[in-house]
Amino acid sequence: MHWIDYVIFGCYFLAIIYVGYYFLKQNQSREDYYVGGRNIKAGHVGLSIAATDVGGGFSIGLGGLGFTMGLSGSWLLFTGLIGAWIAAVLTVPKLKRLDIESGLLTFPDFLILKYNKSVGMLAAIISGIGYIGFTAGQILAGGKLAAASVFQDVTWTDPLFFSLVVMSLVVVIYTSMGGIKAVIYTDTIQWIVLLSGLLFLGIPFAYVKLGGWEIIKASLPASHFYLFNISWVTMVNWAFAIIPIWFIAMTLYQRVYATKNVAEAKKAFFIAGVFEYPIMAFTGIILGMLARVAYPESEAESALPMMLNNVLPIGIAGFVLASYFSAVMSTADSCLIAASGNVENDILKKISNKKGGLIQRSIIVTVILGVISFLLASWFTSVLDVVLQSYAFMVSGLLVPTLVGYFSKRPNIPGAFVSMLGGGGLTLTLIFLKTPLPYGLDPTIFGIIASFLLYFGTKILVWDDV
Repeated sequence: MHWIDYVIFGCYFLAIIYVGYYFLKQNQSREDYYVGGRNIKAGHVGLSIAATDVGGGFSIGLGGLGFTMGLSGSWLLFTGLIGAWIAAVLTVPKLKRLDIESGLLTFPDFLILKYNKSVGMLAAIISGIGYIGFTAGQILAGGKLAAASVFQDVTWTDPLFFSLVVMSLVVVIYTSMGGIKAVIYTDTIQWIVLLSGLLFLGIPFAYVKLGGWEIIKASLPASHFYLFNISWVTMVNWAFAIIPIWFIAMTLYQRVYATKNVAEAKKAFFIAGVFEYPIMAFTGIILGMLARVAYPESEAESALPMMLNNVLPIGIAGFVLASYFSAVMSTADSCLIAASGNVENDILKKISNKKGGLIQRSIIVTVILGVISFLLASWFTSVLDVVLQSYAFMVSGLLVPTLVGYFSKRPNIPGAFVSMLGGGGLTLTLIFLKTPLPYGLDPTIFGIIASFLLYFGTKILVWDDV
């Protein structure tokens, strides 16, 4: 990279950190820190939802799918559109009305209302673990991006490790200082930078630099240009891994709580769905296809940052790479503040009688979880794997009791507890043992089925107690 690109890149990072410092002075309570005072507009919240859900893990992962699958990889984010719009109609209105009545802060707060404190505590543990892993996936995405571009010339240590350190520091600093307000408003900035950089600069410059349509067409397999070159198993796996997250994601519950009313909350989810598909889906996939033309022998998830660094002109490269880092940070910050909320509000607050210093404790918890996420990021190798595995763990344990909580007037407390442990536990076991499954189906499907059977099986066995 040219020194001008480094200057652009550095200035962008400093500006994001300043946003965190700005909101540090404005946060007066845990409600400010975790749900932004419940008065943030739908436009900001919608962009934040899209930026969070797509983020670095899926942005880098989408590039990898574009590299390996072509246009059919875009269906990954179509599941995001479906999930967002279903949630906007079925669950968001119910959740926001509960929030207005009870002043909720986290996802487990909802389950405490519907079940009891024990169920809420278990949900906090599952959600917290999942979001720590998800944060690690975003840090790894940023590390891969930086190691292949900004810090590729680092020789005194491993470029990837150094990149992970830098990404962790930046995200932890502004997130821990500013809380959810810093997260949502920086997400808005980062989403604008992301779309501007990738859609309006990255694709056109790479297209011209690589020689235009004829060269691109000749360099890619014909199957890359077919939208439906995808198996039903892959579609089912993506649907079960991603659509359910819209009903149990702590990051999304915080966004609902941060809006003013039901109408604003619904609008935010509709906005998020459109930005996910088709806008971000095809942007990421097309860039991945172009990256394969530029570096056909490269590792799939590393080819895109290499192309952006080496194909784009001076000045443009710095801005476009900053836009990709925007995607990473917009998800990492949201997942980090979600994990912090789970640990501080749903675990520490429940076992501690301390009344003062709650903002300070929230900041400390956020920093500690950021360090843990960095250590996990150093262990994983595939961005998309860690993202989808974190999704799988949360979805398989939390989906069934959450949906029953929305639509049943007689929730089953023992069943909720057992189904969380059984569903999440089975999915984790299948993932880590790498157990071959029928038709190549995702472990999440079997975890959800187990959770369903345990919930309603327990309801039958202990009917008198529910």
